[in-house]
Amino acid sequence: MHWIALQPRLDAVWTRATGSAADESPNALLALAQWALQYTPKVARLEDALLLEVSASERLWGGKRALLRQIYTSNKPLAPVQYSQGATSLVAYARLQDPVLARTLPDDLPLHTLAAARAHLATLERIGCSHWGQLRALPRGGVARRFGAPLLAALDQAYGAAPDVYPWLALPEVFEATLELGAQVESAPALLFGARRLLAQLQRWLQLRHRGVLALELRWQMDERRNTAPQGQLVLRSFEPSGDTAHLLRLAGEQLAQVTLPAPVHTLCLRTLETQKLAGETASLLPDARRPGDGLQQLLERLSARLGAQQVLQMRPCSEHRPEKMQVWQPAVSAAQLIASYAGSTGARSLNDVNSSVLYPSWLLATARPLALHQQRPQHHGPLTLVAGPQRLEAGWWEASDCALRDYFLARSERLGLLWIYRERLSGQGSAGAGVAAGVGQGADADAHWYLHGLFA
Repeated sequence: MHWIALQPRLDAVWTRATGSAADESPNALLALAQWALQYTPKVARLEDALLLEVSASERLWGGKRALLRQIYTSNKPLAPVQYSQGATSLVAYARLQDPVLARTLPDDLPLHTLAAARAHLATLERIGCSHWGQLRALPRGGVARRFGAPLLAALDQAYGAAPDVYPWLALPEVFEATLELGAQVESAPALLFGARRLLAQLQRWLQLRHRGVLALELRWQMDERRNTAPQGQLVLRSFEPSGDTAHLLRLAGEQLAQVTLPAPVHTLCLRTLETQKLAGETASLLPDARRPGDGLQQLLERLSARLGAQQVLQMRPCSEHRPEKMQVWQPAVSAAQLIASYAGSTGARSLNDVNSSVLYPSWLLATARPLALHQQRPQHHGPLTLVAGPQRLEAGWWEASDCALRDYFLARSERLGLLWIYRERLSGQGSAGAGVAAGVGQGADADAHWYLHGLFA
């Protein structure tokens, strides 16, 4: 067996550097425990320290030395952290209490490092017992009668004669972490530094739970002495579940840049609102290397957070014959829907559909522009010559205020090139002329209104 004991070191230098002893809080030790769970599932808490049984994980990480190097040198949620090792959990914990005991044999460890013996130290010292080996040499029956069976059980566990049994720590179903800031923050973008630390803890939780986050909430507590609300919050959402929080950090930065704090902030809290099981791309138990660059979905979410959801739109085709209503624009929240709508509106067309829409222009005006008439001929920067048409449209009859009775034509302008125009046609006025190569045609109405509706690139 191979045990490693971890404990935050609260020395004078660290306390002066941070200005607080926040690492003593249970939340800080819990954050360290969640960090340790990435190396082994067997993590237990003993008093103010963590115990890691790593013998089953050494091969996965490339051996004992590689695992120790990874544990000692990787970034941790707390700093600094002191370590010790041992063949049993109690030996590792005893060596953790004093750096001088790092290589001390179990028989030479002082009795005060054994938690079960602390209540009997005065009596044991009077009979000449100050080390583990001296206590172990005493008759077991006499020790049990005088000091109780728990002391013998702890001694057997310390020497490996009894198994190490602990309630192993497990990750909570919902991630929630709190960070007390070293100094009050008055600018919302400055909260990103603390949010980065919380998101790093969230990423480890997601990796260990094999989940991706869809929505999370960042809350901040403000100075209650001000006549304002005591807290504020923002919600970060991602359409695709992801275990990489770098994208969420960028979204948080975009949204915090638009927040004005009414009072200084002293505490941050991050909590997951919605997560989803994440399908792994490989069979490896180690974290996969991150692919370079951002995907389309991440780009859409970043632009929406920066510019506003109503400023980043995607087209959705509609089953409608009126050109101005063939599509609607909605917030581009889903890259999958954007790609699907593009494929459905272009790739799924039949040959007949493509042939029927060859007259559609590449640019449609938001509002049709009225055209002047001269000798029954539409004008736009000069006379227009009709080269194709008509393409008759009768739609919207179920809407009394928006009925479309039109004849569309492809027209040529000497200055602007090809234009897409139409003539309003009232019901019962007859059909538009067929021969339109040089003019309006035989069946044209002298009082008809002409409009410019589109341009060809």
